[in-house]
Amino acid sequence: MNIADIATQDYIEVDVGTRMGKVRSTFENGGPKGIIVTNDGEYEGVISEREVLQSHVEDDAKVSALIKPSRNDPSPKVDREEDVRETARLLIESNSKVAPVFENGDLWGVISDEAILEAVLDNLDTLTVEDIYTSESVTIQEDDGVGKAINLLREHGISRLPVLNENGYLSGVVTTYDIADFAIRKNETTTTGDRVGDSQRLLDVPVYDIMNSPVETITREATAKDAVERMLDQDYAGLMVTPEDDDRVVIGVVTKTDVLRALTFTEKERMDVQITNVSLLDTISRESVHESIEEVSDKYADMQVLHAHVRFKEHKEKLRGTPLIHCQVRLRTNKGQVAGTGEGYGAENAFRVALDKLERNVLEVKGITSDEEYRGQLLRKLNEL
Repeated sequence: MNIADIATQDYIEVDVGTRMGKVRSTFENGGPKGIIVTNDGEYEGVISEREVLQSHVEDDAKVSALIKPSRNDPSPKVDREEDVRETARLLIESNSKVAPVFENGDLWGVISDEAILEAVLDNLDTLTVEDIYTSESVTIQEDDGVGKAINLLREHGISRLPVLNENGYLSGVVTTYDIADFAIRKNETTTTGDRVGDSQRLLDVPVYDIMNSPVETITREATAKDAVERMLDQDYAGLMVTPEDDDRVVIGVVTKTDVLRALTFTEKERMDVQITNVSLLDTISRESVHESIEEVSDKYADMQVLHAHVRFKEHKEKLRGTPLIHCQVRLRTNKGQVAGTGEGYGAENAFRVALDKLERNVLEVKGITSDEEYRGQLLRKLNEL
């Protein structure tokens, strides 16, 4: 399947100097899913509806405030006849929700992650949530402060945290957007008479005060189709995964990105390695990342790796011009998931730290035995799409 019939020409083209207020009103009035940004008629980037409506850039600011420097351009250029699998991979690796579509070298339209998911929806009943979800044990307590939530989100390179009550049961979820909204609202009410230290008090506010509740949950036994339908219907980016017999216990999360990532799995002899924010690679190559992960997994012959995902995230802090990078390496194996995270100045340093932690964690699960039947079933399901 290619994206010729999925991509749409329903987009608006604006110049980098356009006011954000004008763009917001376009989306709020039921406008298109994507806006193409140009600079003197030349393609500059693309921004999605979610990015605009959830951003906190002031209305008087220019659209260029949402476009990253060309070095980290998050928008891949997709050919209108491109395969759905490769398009999904491009969106994930560039950490994009919307991408421009070109035909014979000319801008034709846009393609979004939601459009792809809607197009393959009927095929997703061959997959279960268990096939694709991310097992994530990182949680936070109701009375923990916003500052701790920020640190956990940054340390693990994630965008949402399950919130547990005093009994250890799921009571809510807090996301990066919740924290941003909270901070902006508080800053807008700050006056010149407020005392120094208000910012610190904001970090001490319990996450209970800003979390979303009740939480939308789904079980591992549910189909990926059911999960995507619920996310699309309720405009959620992800759902908490719970056991079938108790929706108060969180065991992981499934997101739209997890489903897109599953579409990229291929039945190849070589390990499938996917890199998010590949543009951040500096002194290290994609090939080197691939080889390093294979070296770690090959040390433990009993472990069958189905897929590897490497995620880079850039922070504002720099050392002699080199940005601080957070890296997470996650392996999906036949017996579960194992991950390693690390930070360093530059992608290569961050990756090496994460890889070292990954190897230590792999040692803990080195007793995993092969399960080729499971792997074959999963790949056959995916190849039916």
